[in-house]
Amino acid sequence: MINFIGITNDNHLEKNISIDNAVLSDYKWFWVDFSEPTDEEVKHLSDTFHFHPLAIEDCVQEFQRPKLDYYKNYTFFVTHLLKEEDEVIIKDQLDFFVGESCIVTFHKVPSDEVLIVWNRLLAQESLAGWDPYYIFYEILDKIVDNYFPLIYKIEDELEKMNDSINKKSMNHLMNELFETRNMLLNLLHSVNPMRDLLYRMLNSHHLNLNRIGERKEYFSDIYDHLLKLSDMVMTNREVTADIRDSYLSLNSHQTNNVMKLLTIITSIFAPLTFIAGIYGMNFSYIPELTWKYGYFFSLILMALIGLFMLLWFRRKGWFK
Repeated sequence: MINFIGITNDNHLEKNISIDNAVLSDYKWFWVDFSEPTDEEVKHLSDTFHFHPLAIEDCVQEFQRPKLDYYKNYTFFVTHLLKEEDEVIIKDQLDFFVGESCIVTFHKVPSDEVLIVWNRLLAQESLAGWDPYYIFYEILDKIVDNYFPLIYKIEDELEKMNDSINKKSMNHLMNELFETRNMLLNLLHSVNPMRDLLYRMLNSHHLNLNRIGERKEYFSDIYDHLLKLSDMVMTNREVTADIRDSYLSLNSHQTNNVMKLLTIITSIFAPLTFIAGIYGMNFSYIPELTWKYGYFFSLILMALIGLFMLLWFRRKGWFK
């Protein structure tokens, strides 16, 4: 579907315009949104707007890295949309063609960020201050703001995971940790390229000559948000590693305690088993076998040996 908004020279907004009938030169500037376009609608990128084939190819092919490319009358931007579905982070692509007199947005899935700004523009009584670069800023700001709830949710999950570290099995906890690390890695693969994109925009002489340069402080604010997001993602990845190491250490400590207990039991019963084995042999001449108190003596001897070894282990600090 293609949506068209045109702003006339007297700052009058025209909507519900068919792209096939629109005369682009009649407008001061315009916004065209390609939302889930068909193959026929995609052809307008080349036939109507005459965008560069490489930029159109980047639109059609999904999962491009966030970037910007300079062309003669416009700049092409690739950005990433992130959302969560069924506890999985879904990554989508939103592309921009931004020039002095036009902005074209292209996305193969519905975009709440575009829809919010679109409706805001339609609701404006005065269009002062609105232009293609301001629309680009507004959508980009919404994209980055929507990253934060994803990370906040992961932080909450990590906090719960850390609080219940003693209540979960090792397999369950490890599965949750690796799923969380994968989600953070997916976030990192979008946040860092988006951060680099903003850095390049802010330090580009080419872009500073147009209206992006006039709103540099606004785009700097988005860049600061991306820096914060990048730090949060890296911090949370370190937290997952700390939880994993803590659990492995705790599990190893518990295993050592069990092995220590088993070693104590085995050590105590070893001499008792030796005594029982000696007098369990079937030789005809074992003097103690005919002794009247031999049975009771052997039991007392084994009890004393066991008690002595318990006291000796305790003195050595094995029960601490």
